[in-house]
Amino acid sequence: MSHKATHQFSITQPEKFWQKQAQELTWNKFPKTILSKNKLGFYHWFEDGEINMSYLCLDYHIENGRGNQIALIYDSPVSNTVQKYTYNELKTEVAKFAGGLSSLGITKGDTVIIYMPMIPQAIISMLACARIGAIHSVVFGGFASHELAVRIDDCKPKAIVTATYGIEIDRVLSYTPLVKNAIEESEYKPPYTIVYNRKQHEVVNELNDSIDFETLKNNSQEINCVFLKSTDPLYILYTSGTTGKPKGVLRDHGGYATALKFSMSHFYDAQPSDVFFAASDLGWVVGHSFITYGPLIQGCTTVLYEGKPIKTPDAGAFWRLIEEYKVKIMFTAPTAIRAIKKEDPDALFLKKYNISSLKTLFLAGERCDITTYNWIVDLLNRPVIDHWWQTESGWPMLGIMTGVEPLPAKAGSAGLPVCGYDIQILDEDGKYVDDGKEGLISIKLPLPPGCLNTLWNNDARFKNGYLTQFEGYYTTGDGGYKDTDGYFFVMGRVDDVINVAGHRLSTGEMEEIISTHHSIAECAVVGMNDELKGQVPLAFVVLKDWQLISEIDLEKELVTLIRNKIGAIACLKNVVVVKRLPKTRSGKILRKTLRSMADFSEIIIPSTIEDITVLDEINDKLKIYVLNK
Repeated sequence: MSHKATHQFSITQPEKFWQKQAQELTWNKFPKTILSKNKLGFYHWFEDGEINMSYLCLDYHIENGRGNQIALIYDSPVSNTVQKYTYNELKTEVAKFAGGLSSLGITKGDTVIIYMPMIPQAIISMLACARIGAIHSVVFGGFASHELAVRIDDCKPKAIVTATYGIEIDRVLSYTPLVKNAIEESEYKPPYTIVYNRKQHEVVNELNDSIDFETLKNNSQEINCVFLKSTDPLYILYTSGTTGKPKGVLRDHGGYATALKFSMSHFYDAQPSDVFFAASDLGWVVGHSFITYGPLIQGCTTVLYEGKPIKTPDAGAFWRLIEEYKVKIMFTAPTAIRAIKKEDPDALFLKKYNISSLKTLFLAGERCDITTYNWIVDLLNRPVIDHWWQTESGWPMLGIMTGVEPLPAKAGSAGLPVCGYDIQILDEDGKYVDDGKEGLISIKLPLPPGCLNTLWNNDARFKNGYLTQFEGYYTTGDGGYKDTDGYFFVMGRVDDVINVAGHRLSTGEMEEIISTHHSIAECAVVGMNDELKGQVPLAFVVLKDWQLISEIDLEKELVTLIRNKIGAIACLKNVVVVKRLPKTRSGKILRKTLRSMADFSEIIIPSTIEDITVLDEINDKLKIYVLNK
């Protein structure tokens, strides 16, 4: 079937479609009820089915004679370590640690926080929790104590699993003081802390009453899977909320497993034994879906990389991994490609490696500007698929389903709707807008399997935040448009649309135009307050290395470029050249912070910021810029 026909079938006959996909998995009890609603009106998939995610990821493959295949490759240039686990070996590690958790009285429905760097023990902990029905909540290892404390109080874990330290390029970051401070700050006190002692650096474990990870595991018996209701929670993953309090996205076992199996086969076109490399972090949704659960459900070899696209040791890091492990499918964020491009614009490092194994590169996590997209397409000479999804969805919503029909991608577009997603562009009154016109990206209910069921202990916030703006629709919070070919263009969060003298303008579109200038490596456009027009755009730009253009000349050229491409109404008059942009640790530009800085208003420093010193650099540059103006 074609992409169009397959998608149409999934929308018009969702129960029949997803029943067929669920049959691709091994269930302890196959569901009779495919789609249902609870008393609050929330949809659920496969509610009377019984399944276990850890079984699907490990035991199933061993039972089918593939236990000696490599399941996990851990590659850590920052610790000079490579370690490989077969499915047999990984299952043993997981089953023994699950036994250790059970010996502490941790059982179905209990919560466990995993606060670890990118090491195998983090994945082992996730799968061990899934094995016994405990609900894991992976907290990104770079979060400060306060953010960890907030999550401790919200999910009340029976245990926190952590490590002695993480490594950020060449800096050793001690974790146990952060956990200690978080527990002291939180009202709820977890009964247990479990610490994996990394051996390379001598870092003191400051959690005096903690349990040693390896001792607990090695002294425990392997434990079998507990089969769970399909709708039982697998994990809580916290995402940012507008109120400042994180939202705990809740994911189930059965619907999520079905969606991941479908996406691995039909979206990424990954087959058993293929090597799949997602360059992300386990603390983010990509790390859950496409470092851990998705590749292992499919019987792939997954690569866990503790490093960066550059500086560990150089801009050839990704190319080395592809050659060394024969990576077939790679997934990363556009910011990683821009970093490689900035460090190695002529791709000299790529020439050192044989990447013939790579079939497709997938990009997601932020909008990919056309200049960067074209650069990597020309460089690799193979399909590059930009796609779009959210923490809330758990798997792709827009893209090219390469395992269904390898349609052409369009530069700047996030692609076509993926099966199960009835995506519409609506205006603020909830009415359909014409092709080519921007509106609010909304998804007709029911959402397909794998998406969030609700928020942890907060049904009201789930309903108010996602389901009330337009009746019968899930609100994504993103704006964009659809072209006449049905391809969607995601222009960013709705609050990244600025209102200039009554005209709604996309900062994403301006960024795309600015990025075409030969001197620009990276940019961010935000709206700053203007007495006359309400808002006017301000561009923060990072120059490519060795660019000698003056800031005055650059500003003139960019103002002219925007005027020529969008028109005078865009009113871009202000361009500030900075050394770098503030970003989260997953590579997203902190536009809200930049807007506050542009207006010299109070800044709430995001807990997700990669490097806080960048804010001082930009603030100093803004002050100089204003004085010169």
